[in-house]
Amino acid sequence: MNLRDIKKDIEYVVSAFLDDCSVFATVKPGVADKELDDLVDEAIDLYNDLRDKVNAEPEGSKRAYYNEVRKELLEKTDGLYDKLSQLVKSAK
Repeated sequence: MNLRDIKKDIEYVVSAFLDDCSVFATVKPGVADKELDDLVDEAIDLYNDLRDKVNAEPEGSKRAYYNEVRKELLEKTDGLYDKLSQLVKSAK
C-alpha cells in the first residue's frame, strides 16, 4: 500500500458518501436539510482530517500507519452512512 492509493481511497469513499447525500437531497428536497447539511460538513471534516493524517510523516511503520488510516476511514464513513440511513428512514 502506498501513499497514492490511500489518498485515492479517501477521495473515492468520501465522494461516494457525498454523492449519496446529493441523491437524497434531490429525491426529497426540503426534508431534513439541516441534518443533511450537518452530515455533509462532517464528511468534509473527515476528508480533511484523513488527508492531513496521510500527509503527515508517519512514525514507525508506514504500512501499519496507513492501515490504521484506512481502518478509520471505513469505520467513520460507516457511521456516516448509518446517520444517513436514519435520515432516509425518518423522511418516509
